[in-house]
Amino acid sequence: MRKNSIKNTRINGEVQRELSQLINREIKDPRINPMTSVVAVEVAPDLKHAKVYISVLGDEESQKNTLAGLRSAAPYMRGQLARSINLRNTPELTFILDQSIEYGVNMSRLIHEVNKDLEDEQTEDSSAEVEDDGYDSDEESEDDVEDDVEDDIKVINESKPDEE
Repeated sequence: MRKNSIKNTRINGEVQRELSQLINREIKDPRINPMTSVVAVEVAPDLKHAKVYISVLGDEESQKNTLAGLRSAAPYMRGQLARSINLRNTPELTFILDQSIEYGVNMSRLIHEVNKDLEDEQTEDSSAEVEDDGYDSDEESEDDVEDDVEDDIKVINESKPDEE
């Protein structure tokens, strides 16, 4: 059986589902954080080993304690896995802490901050443009207005065809 075969993908999904249920419902170790999720499972093609990627929402101390609790409960989970999933070999579980969810939340927060800063800069720029547009109607003198009107009349007269 190849590593990326359909059978191996199905086994990975089934083991992931069962381990998630075991961790959330059956294991009562106080070291395990209640916000622990199984992100992915990679079962070896020979079904003897499985890497279980877990994510723990919490501080670093909570993550270490959860990892220690899961490692101590691994033989129990392996036995429960053997009862619920009918496989030729029940894989030995290796737990690996996965930081991808925390990394994604952090990146999302950073993107939100950058967008907020850009929006603030745009509102400041647009308010500055409105305040200083270089045109004050109070400063325009009557002579300038008369000159503009005379120029407009000349343009209109030049564009009319001569009437004879």
